[in-house]
Amino acid sequence: MSQTAEATFLLQTRGTFRALDAFVVGARFSRDGRRVGFALGDGTVHIAAVGGPSDRNAVTVHDGAVLDFTSDPAGDGFISGGDDGKLRRLTADGAVSDVASFGGKWVEHVATYALDKGKGLIAASAGKIVRLFDQSGQLLKELSHPSTVTGLVFDGKGKRIGVSHYNGASLWFVAAKTDTPRRLEWKGSHTGIIIHPEGDAVVTAMQENALHGWKLPNGEHMRMSGYPAKTASLSFTRSGKWMASSGADAMVLWPFFGGGPMGKAPLELAGGDGIICTQVACNPNNLVVAGGFADGLVVVADIDSSRVLPIVPPEHGPVSTLAWSPNGVLLAVGTEIGFSAVIDFAKR
Repeated sequence: MSQTAEATFLLQTRGTFRALDAFVVGARFSRDGRRVGFALGDGTVHIAAVGGPSDRNAVTVHDGAVLDFTSDPAGDGFISGGDDGKLRRLTADGAVSDVASFGGKWVEHVATYALDKGKGLIAASAGKIVRLFDQSGQLLKELSHPSTVTGLVFDGKGKRIGVSHYNGASLWFVAAKTDTPRRLEWKGSHTGIIIHPEGDAVVTAMQENALHGWKLPNGEHMRMSGYPAKTASLSFTRSGKWMASSGADAMVLWPFFGGGPMGKAPLELAGGDGIICTQVACNPNNLVVAGGFADGLVVVADIDSSRVLPIVPPEHGPVSTLAWSPNGVLLAVGTEIGFSAVIDFAKR
């Protein structure tokens, strides 16, 4: 982004940052918003209190790499999957416990959903199998797929699990007495999945630099192509009006209103230098999207006005993860070379 070359980056005035020793696989805030965790490729997780001292507590969680990382539905900690075959819980004070063991299979994808009265859900995949647990770690069911699971997500109400795999995606009802999925078919390798906040569309990323979608309930197909690189990151705005995506030299936002996205041109934000966008994250409360690029640049854009705010300068390695706090005030950033930061957008 040439327009940010002489800009003042918000990291300098509103950020705290630290160089870590490994690839940052995931950055997440706890559901209660009181902790932020950075999960690394060396199996450690670095936890910091939000609004407290900048010190971070480094905890070894896996004997090997963390492969996926998310917030604990219990509220104050995190859930992680590793290449040691373990699904583990990490509490706010740094205590580690097993939720489940998948033997020698990598736990590549994890997802959680917080329900009322302690009835949260935890899902994890290894190979072709997704296991669903209640908040305490009690196994509820196993869901089998025709090929290796490549993406895993709960819908906006926690009633369904969406799974991407070869030749399409599967939708499962969490509370179904008989586990028969709805198969959404499209030939090819699907590498990630997202469900519209209102539950009326499913979109997958594909190996051939394109997105494929299905409108629900009728199953009408949607095709979104033209990406110069693979899409590794998808994010809907809170209402589902826009879906942001990586994989181009800008943040590409598809309109999910007025009959879109088919027949509608996407909105492109923060592009122009030919540097691929690697991560996107829509703010949970406002029409704002954060984007991270392959040169380390991080920006935040107002979708309505297209105004772009430079956040992190392009000198810290490709951005590998972005995450907003539950209140949308803090943004966590991680990169492939171990740079980590938290930027504060609170009014002053």
